[in-house]
Amino acid sequence: MNDCLFCKIVNNQIPATKIHEDEHTLAFKDIQPQAPVHLLVVPKEHVAAVHEYPAGKLDGLMKVFETVAAIVKKNGLDEKGYRLVINSGEKAGQSVNHLHVHILSGRQMHWPPG
Repeated sequence: MNDCLFCKIVNNQIPATKIHEDEHTLAFKDIQPQAPVHLLVVPKEHVAAVHEYPAGKLDGLMKVFETVAAIVKKNGLDEKGYRLVINSGEKAGQSVNHLHVHILSGRQMHWPPG
């Protein structure tokens, strides 16, 4: 996707504060943080939403959550508490049409979320 912001970050066309990168995923700091810790984890392959992964081919989604788990543990968020958010579609608040998991931590979270 030539016009996808996260694809451009993955391809080093736009800078980001990267905190993790492997063959399948990239994690970086959100530029408009909503909590003291606000990280994004994206698959390197362009996929717009969870429901766009074909049945039987969820390996990419599994890799995203393996990265999330590693980041949570590495940063001690498992002890501090954290929230994961995946928005899908404009009405749900998805502003970049590339699957991404928000990791939020460092403040009291409220329910319902919004």
